[in-house]
Amino acid sequence: RVRELEGLWSVTDGASEISTLNHDGSAELSPETADLLRTALGMCERTGGALDISTYPILRAWGFTTGEYAVPEEEEIAALLPMVDYTQVMQDGTCASLPEGMEIDLGSVAKGHTGDVLAAHLKENGVASALLDLGGSIQAVGAKPAGSPWRVAIRNPAGEGNVGVVEVVDQAVVTSGGYERYFEEDGVRYWHILDPETGKPAHSGLVSVTVVGGTSAAWGDAGAVCDGLSTALFVMGR
Repeated sequence: RVRELEGLWSVTDGASEISTLNHDGSAELSPETADLLRTALGMCERTGGALDISTYPILRAWGFTTGEYAVPEEEEIAALLPMVDYTQVMQDGTCASLPEGMEIDLGSVAKGHTGDVLAAHLKENGVASALLDLGGSIQAVGAKPAGSPWRVAIRNPAGEGNVGVVEVVDQAVVTSGGYERYFEEDGVRYWHILDPETGKPAHSGLVSVTVVGGTSAAWGDAGAVCDGLSTALFVMGR
C-alpha cells in the first residue's frame, strides 16, 4: 500500500500523478491524490503560508531533491519566488491545475497522511495495536497489547540520545528539524526546510519541532496535520 501511494505522489517519479500535474499544468487525480492535495492546501491556509507546497522548484535549486547540493545565486531564487503561492493551485473535486511555471510537492504531508491511511486500513482489518514508523513520522494504533501507552523517544537534535519520551495512544508523533537533511558549504549549514517568503532555509531560532496529536473533527486526520504543522512551526518559530 505504501508503494502504491508513493507511486501516486512521488515528485521525482515521472509517472506519478503529481509529476503529471507539474508537467502538464493540469490533471485528473485519483481520489487518494485529490484527498491529499485538499489536505495539503488546507494546512497551507491554516498556517498562513508558513507551509507552502509550491516551493518545489526552489527546493530543487538547492539540490535537496537530487542530492546535488549547491547554494543558488540570489538571482535564481528571486526568479523562482514569484511562483511560490499555494493560493494559485486550483482544485475542483479530482481536477487540479497550476499556473504556468509552478510545481508542487506534497512531501510535507505525505508521510503523515500515509500513516493515517495505514492506521485506518489496520483498524478495518481488526488490528487493535500497532506502531508505524515512517521515518520522522510515527503513528500509534491504539495502545500496546497490554494496554499501556506507546513510548516514543524524541531524538536529540544536537547529538546522541534523546531529549525526552512521549506516551501516546491512537496518536501521531511527527518531528521536523534542521538536522535531518542538510549540507554544509564554507562552514555554513543549509537545511531542507525552506522559508516560503525567502526561498532559503528557515532560521526561526528552532532546531527541532515535534507535534503530537490525534484525529479530530476540527483539524482532521492526526498524521497529516502533525506532519504539516511540524514543518510550518519550524518556519514560524517559537
